[in-house]
Amino acid sequence: MDEFADQQPLTANPGYAVGQMAKAFTTALTHHGANTRHRAEERGARWRAVLTGMASGRLTIGSRTPVEGFPDWVTPQVVRGGFVTGVAGAEGPLEPYETEAAGRFGIPADRRALFVHCLTEPGLNWLYGLLDDRCYDLVVPEEAALLMVAWLARAGDGAAALDLVSELEPFADRLRFLPRPAGRPVPGVVTAVHRSTVAEAGAALARRRPKRAVETQREALSVWQPFGDELLTLWLETAGPGRVLDTTPDADWHSRGTAMLARYHRLAGKHPLCGKHRNPKENLAILRIALEDTLAGRRLDARRLGLLRHAAESMVRRRGYPGSPQHSALRHQQARQAALPSHHALAQLVLRRCSELPQDEGVSGTAPLVAEVSEREHGETGLPAGEPIPAAIRATVEAALSAPLGTLVERGVVPSAEVMAELVPQLVAVTTAQQYGDESLRTLMSANYRAFRNRRSLLLLDFARQVRTEDLPWVRAVAGQRDSAEARAGQDPALVVLRQLGELALEGFPGTLLPNPLVRELGVLARQSELKAPFVEELAADIFMGSFTPKFPKAARVAAELLVGTFYERYYAIDYAALRNLAIIETSDGLNRSYGARTSPGFAKLCVERATRVTRTASRAGSWSVAANGMVIEQAQILTTHNLAVLVRYVGVAPDWRDLAGRAFTTVCRLTARVHGNPSPLSTVKDAAYAWRHMVFYLSLCTPAEQASFLASLGEEAARHPAHVAARLAPALCGLHQVAAGGAADTGDGRRFLGWSVRGHWMLTDGVGRQ
Repeated sequence: MDEFADQQPLTANPGYAVGQMAKAFTTALTHHGANTRHRAEERGARWRAVLTGMASGRLTIGSRTPVEGFPDWVTPQVVRGGFVTGVAGAEGPLEPYETEAAGRFGIPADRRALFVHCLTEPGLNWLYGLLDDRCYDLVVPEEAALLMVAWLARAGDGAAALDLVSELEPFADRLRFLPRPAGRPVPGVVTAVHRSTVAEAGAALARRRPKRAVETQREALSVWQPFGDELLTLWLETAGPGRVLDTTPDADWHSRGTAMLARYHRLAGKHPLCGKHRNPKENLAILRIALEDTLAGRRLDARRLGLLRHAAESMVRRRGYPGSPQHSALRHQQARQAALPSHHALAQLVLRRCSELPQDEGVSGTAPLVAEVSEREHGETGLPAGEPIPAAIRATVEAALSAPLGTLVERGVVPSAEVMAELVPQLVAVTTAQQYGDESLRTLMSANYRAFRNRRSLLLLDFARQVRTEDLPWVRAVAGQRDSAEARAGQDPALVVLRQLGELALEGFPGTLLPNPLVRELGVLARQSELKAPFVEELAADIFMGSFTPKFPKAARVAAELLVGTFYERYYAIDYAALRNLAIIETSDGLNRSYGARTSPGFAKLCVERATRVTRTASRAGSWSVAANGMVIEQAQILTTHNLAVLVRYVGVAPDWRDLAGRAFTTVCRLTARVHGNPSPLSTVKDAAYAWRHMVFYLSLCTPAEQASFLASLGEEAARHPAHVAARLAPALCGLHQVAAGGAADTGDGRRFLGWSVRGHWMLTDGVGRQ
């Protein structure tokens, strides 16, 4: 699932689907790449299925059950924007493993026959074997269903097994419920994660191709410059007291010249990259053409002779005579450069090393894969022994490193919160499974969670909620097998991982908004810990319709309890005492059920009022536009702190707040530096404002002494960046110091740093320096 659950109420627009289909078909007709055209054709066909289903009424885009006849737990095929095609992810022709299983079982090759066979004694025994040896794989969560039936049957819960079979049976002829046998056991309880498997890293290495510019330079240095030196030497033999061709070449000269021309044609056929030797204006071509004319008996006219003499003289003047110390030193250096192995060749060597490892997992250590070329490899490949592996190739291999997530963040393998969010489901899958006592059930639930996380989010209307793993019937069937929160008290693995991930996200990326996929995983862990923590997602300004679900005022109440009377409250001009009372009302009986879902009108009204009042450029904030929506959403993020207060109050994260504040300000400076010369700077300004808000939050949790030292250090840190950074941030820094002195941020020369504006942002105006 690549998008967060809660969407805003909007209309599913067929025009969007038409536009996407048109783009796909245009690519399919015009793109030069055959593979790209083929993918575009498939994409266009999927969008055509979307439109056909919408027109026929079979698809209800925006519903939690968008495909007629399918319950919500069926994994749908989802295309861009959350639209469904009407096909299930577990549908389609029989997979090879299903056909092979039917043949081995001696039954017809169809899904219902496979389903029925797995409910017989031989079929259940086969499933028991998979549960025990863990040699299976799940691509879609439906493939876990029959394994769960077998587990329930063996555990003696026949009633639950029969109930699950009854729920699955209507779809037995269409959906894959059969697990995929695998050659290796499913990973059990792990603490290490990896960005890519060895196979994926190898595929990335295999895609590296020689760079034409580099190979052209290598050819010039190793082939054509040495040949040019020989040709120049030949012509210099004809020089008298001064110039080339002051003496008449003898027969031996002619013989050697003829051999040299023959070698030239062989080299030209074998080394086609460099074209200078064919350009009649280049020195090498001038010498070569003059030699051809001379050997053919054609007398050089004055122009040809002048070109020849000028070429020879300029070559000697620039590099010295061939064989001279100056010339020899230059050619020796160039020969060493030309002899350096290409990145392509070194990538092929590393690919050979990777091929000897298990391909469907990460590696515990990358040092052997990126070591210098060994003597044995030198003998096998011709690459120079001791040659180091380039950084770009090492980075590709590092992506396959399997290690604790904190180690990957520290080593830069995980460079952003977004990449971190991609890896977190691997940990959450294990943590989810640890709630179950039986080892085979833990393994199955972990594999089921990982498969479920491949499910893409739907476009939902009316604040409908995305399907969760606990909504799957085979997960519901074993809900009673989970340990209670009381039983896990003091050592709840979900809470431990939640706290670790929260601190890692803040410490690793202190100025970055928590991405929605990461927020989703934190919410899963919070539910498992029964914390009821109100994690909130980032809303999209282009589809926002002005309403918030009840968790937003709940999150604002958490922030109020933490931040009342703090620097954060004063900086953003919040009355957290009043907000706390509003949040209590909003989350009890003050809810509005517009659009068929619960919303919080009071909180939405407050955000709109603040967007209109707090900023100087917000007179149009109440009107509909993406920027106006962004201003309202930003106020919601300010009031709730966008999960920061929840991480502190509910989860108990406790990093070094002074350090995080300093690093967040460094992020602000780095982002501000990118504004200069940027033709589309507004998204960068928005990100800088998010980092600024994080900085203010961290600062508010510091001691008064730490706050004072931090504020005193801001000028020095800003000066470490390009000069325009301090100039652009000057109004924001002024506002920050005004708040510290007891005033307001947005008075006098000060500005409260916000990211959204319906008019030009003050950071981009002439007062601070035009782009």
